[in-house]
Formats: sequence, C-alpha cells, structure tokens
Amino acid sequence: MNVPANEFQLIDSIRRRVPPHPAVELGIGDDAACLSPGDQGRLITTDMLMEGVHFTFPPSSPRAVAHKAINVNLSDIAAMGGIPTAAFVSVCWPGNRDDKFREEFCLGLEEACARFSVSLAGGDTNSWDGPLVVSVTIVGRLEGKPWLRSGARPGDWIFVTGELGGSLAGRHLDFVPRVAESQALRQVVSPSSMIDVSDGLSADLYHILEESHVGAIITAESIPIAPVAHQMTGKPPLDQALGDGEDFELLFTLSPEEGRKVLTSPPFSTRLSHIGEITSNTDAVLRLSTGTVVPLARMGWLHPLH
Repeated sequence: MNVPANEFQLIDSIRRRVPPHPAVELGIGDDAACLSPGDQGRLITTDMLMEGVHFTFPPSSPRAVAHKAINVNLSDIAAMGGIPTAAFVSVCWPGNRDDKFREEFCLGLEEACARFSVSLAGGDTNSWDGPLVVSVTIVGRLEGKPWLRSGARPGDWIFVTGELGGSLAGRHLDFVPRVAESQALRQVVSPSSMIDVSDGLSADLYHILEESHVGAIITAESIPIAPVAHQMTGKPPLDQALGDGEDFELLFTLSPEEGRKVLTSPPFSTRLSHIGEITSNTDAVLRLSTGTVVPLARMGWLHPLH
C-alpha cells in the first residue's frame, strides 16, 4: 500500500475511493463542491488555518487572522463563479488567550462577513492547550454553471488578476478575495477553467493542466509581480510570483475571442494580465525575457503529512 507523502497525494487517494452520489454534482477536485445539479447549484467550501503554520502572533493580530480565515474561503467561491451567502466558523481557542483576544477575533469575523454580505450563520467553539485553530465553511450560490479546473482547451489564453509574489511580506493577511471580479467576468465571458492562486501560480496552473489534460506556455515578462517582491531578499521576484502562494488571485482561461474582449474592455478596474496560452501537449514551459524556453518548475506550497 502506497502511503501518501503530502496533502495532494492524500486528497487524490481519497478522491479515488469515494463513490459518486446523486446529490453531489461536483465533489473532490475543485475549489468548492457543488451539491445541486443544474444552474442553481449550491457551492460549499472549507479551509482550516493553524497558528504556527498559516500565521504567527506576532506579527499577525487576531482580527487579521479572522479576516484571512473568511477571505480564503471567499476566494474559493469566487474561483467557482459563485456568490457567497453564509459562513460557519469553528474555533479551537488556545487556553492561554484572554477575552480581549477572543473579542478581537470575533470582531474580525463580523467585519469580513459584512464586507461581502455573508451571514455568519453558525459554527462551534472549543479550547485546548495548543495553538489557535480555525475552520471555516462557506456556502455560496450559483447563477449559471460552475467554473471548473478541467475545462481548459488548446488555444485558450491564460489570465490572472492582480499581482503575485510578496505574500511572505504580509500580503497573505491583507488581500481582497476577487468575488466582485468573478461576478463581473460572468456578465461578459465564460471562462473555460478557473482556480484561485493559493499554493502558487506554478502549482495552481499545474492543477488546471492536469485536470484538463493539456499543457501551457507562460511568458515570464507578462507575469504581474507585486512591487514588494522586488524589495525582498533571498529569492528572485519571478520565483516569488511563481511559487510563494497565498496571493488569492484568480487564474483562468478564456477562448482567444473572449480574451481579446476583456483586454479591449476590462470588466473591472483590478489589474488583469494575459500571461500565456494553453497547448495541446501536457508540458508546461516558461518563455524567458531572452526568448529561451525552459520547463516550468513546479513551485509552490506543499503540505507535508509528516
């Protein structure tokens, strides 16, 4: 028996063993599950954050962590083309934290939900001698078909919103999930695939390529690199943009016709970059500024299991 060595291997193992169910249109494999068939499906996504893994005190504050816990789930709903409606939050409090800590955290939850008209509808609390653990589940609705990782086609153009890199400088705590941008896209185009950039541009692009059974060529000079990435030491800005992760931007593909449409008349003010093209083979390559084409390294966050 092969023992999964990391998160993705474990997820794939579970995915292959779980039988289909008539009430579940989309199960494991995308940013959210879809429980009802048809155009009025119900999206559900969940994420867990742990002190010492996803944040530390300091520099994080309870309020900022609460924002992040809600926002990472909102980003998943946005990547599926959905509208978030309700949140369920379970928290395991560290026993050494006081009432002020808990009050600040709860205020952060309320603020993050209110910003996107999401109802904080329930959850659970507990306490222990370990670090802060937060698990959030968000429900969303669809007004149309969900956007999957598996629909990219050869010839499609690859786009990404916003800027990438520099998450380790604190951007991972201070980001806006692209819920509005997702809905603006739905009004004008039909993305063939989409994912949010949580593990890193390279890693998340590979998720689309593997689910769609295609390849890609990415132009390095077209990747939108955050200014703060140029100020950080230890890793080139391009590598940060490709692999740091937790940018929570939308990575998606469009037909060339729809790609030209959004470039000519952008549906939102957030930066939108055309960074490459889907190819018919299953290789992913990076075109450097010199014109040299090299294999695209699979960079990004990988959750070890031990």
